[in-house]
Amino acid sequence: MSQKILVVDDEADVIDMLSIGLRAAGFTVLAAENGAAALVKARAELPSLIILDLMLPQMSGLEVCKALKKDAPTSQIPIIMLTAKAEEVDKIVGLELGADDYVTKPFSPRELILRVKSVLRRGKEKGPTVEKLQIGELLVDHAKHEVLISGQRIELTATEFKLLALLMERRGRVQGRDRLLNDVWGYESVIDTRTVDTHVRRLREKLGHCANYIETVRGVGYRVAELLPTTAQG
Repeated sequence: MSQKILVVDDEADVIDMLSIGLRAAGFTVLAAENGAAALVKARAELPSLIILDLMLPQMSGLEVCKALKKDAPTSQIPIIMLTAKAEEVDKIVGLELGADDYVTKPFSPRELILRVKSVLRRGKEKGPTVEKLQIGELLVDHAKHEVLISGQRIELTATEFKLLALLMERRGRVQGRDRLLNDVWGYESVIDTRTVDTHVRRLREKLGHCANYIETVRGVGYRVAELLPTTAQG
């Protein structure tokens, strides 16, 4: 059975253009032209991925994203946002709310479909040989696909989970932003590396006092330290 992609945009031409490309790539396409309809369809159909325009009537794309991420049945559905160049702030807020990626209008349908395949591929890739990774109170359990702090589960998006697991797998080694874009997001060419910074910031917020396990290496990227930090963030 083909994977379902929900396209949410108030421009019929955009929906038609994406529907043709996605169907040609083997996907089943669902469509919604406003935020309220998108929520109803997402909850009823549970698509494999949602392409979500930020500028929507009745309910903005940011509001839709926030509602989906708060609702358990839809919280793990990957979201790719469509943004205009002038919407830089909304783009960053969307990533912080849990969106997995963004594409700026005007865009190439071919590029967007490659992004869709890349995001979906993340969930199918084989995990590492080590089922559990732990540093101090922080535990990543690949078998259960969950992250625990002192035994308490914290909710991460699929991208945040993969980012944290990769940094912990490569503990002690600095991971450049370009390398993370390739290994976590699957991008062969360098795009806006602020995507990495935004996801790391969001991940640190969710990790709470364990946030400083992830060190910033200025001008390069990030790493999980070999040794536990001597002080914890409050």
